[in-house]
Amino acid sequence: MIAIFSFLIGIVAGLRAMTAPAAVSWAAALGWINVSETPLAFMGYAWTPWIFTVLALVELVTDQLPSTPSRKVPPQFAARIIMGGLAGATIGAGFGLLVAGLIAGIVGAIAGTYGGAAARGRLAAVFGRDLPAALIEDAVAILGAYIIVASL
Repeated sequence: MIAIFSFLIGIVAGLRAMTAPAAVSWAAALGWINVSETPLAFMGYAWTPWIFTVLALVELVTDQLPSTPSRKVPPQFAARIIMGGLAGATIGAGFGLLVAGLIAGIVGAIAGTYGGAAARGRLAAVFGRDLPAALIEDAVAILGAYIIVASL
């Protein structure tokens, strides 16, 4: 079951790279998951969720800019894989399954990157422009991340 949550948070990272670690960091800081005795203890430190939240907010704004590169270019894709792995590993670490969580988070991030790009492209075509599709994707990522960490 934890691997499924790690996979799902990886999907969120594929949609919005910084939303996933922000969500799991808040979960750790609030005591929803206990990573204090793991290599990922820093995810539960008092300042960590604030840093990831600021990064997530910046990402939400920059994603709307026309100059933002595709999520599938190597730097963007790598960031999503890394953040998906971090978020998945954090969930896994809270339950003694760090490596399984890491792998599931990475696989989820890959799926979320490609699936999110395809879904957003289809939605943008339906709306005739990208902004409504991007805002829907933002809402799915944020709500999804909350539901995942609240279910742990």
